[in-house]
Amino acid sequence: MGIPSEMRNHWSQTINSNNQRINSSFVIPSPAEDRRILEARRCTQEGARAGAKAAVIAAGVSAVPTLLAVRMVPWAKANLNYTAQALIISSASIASYFITADKTILECARRNAQSKYEKNA
Repeated sequence: MGIPSEMRNHWSQTINSNNQRINSSFVIPSPAEDRRILEARRCTQEGARAGAKAAVIAAGVSAVPTLLAVRMVPWAKANLNYTAQALIISSASIASYFITADKTILECARRNAQSKYEKNA
């Protein structure tokens, strides 16, 4: 594993031989680069929004049976303290957040790539 080539090139261009930072603020990105950055930000925001919605739903769906089981099932009543209940509920919501956000971001990126190739074809 190494440093990705884009990052390596960026670092080599912004640091001179004396290890002093060179002011690279005069570089103006192209409109295509700006569009690509905006699409990436939009995809990320869309993924975070969808992940948050999924996490809220998963928290509700996992909280109800967990809390009911603690009150009605003798084994759960004896073995699941407040920390265990919180871990069950939070692990379900965290997993659903990351899975949904990842799938949404990948799907958005796939849509952007397909539209890019359809424009060029």
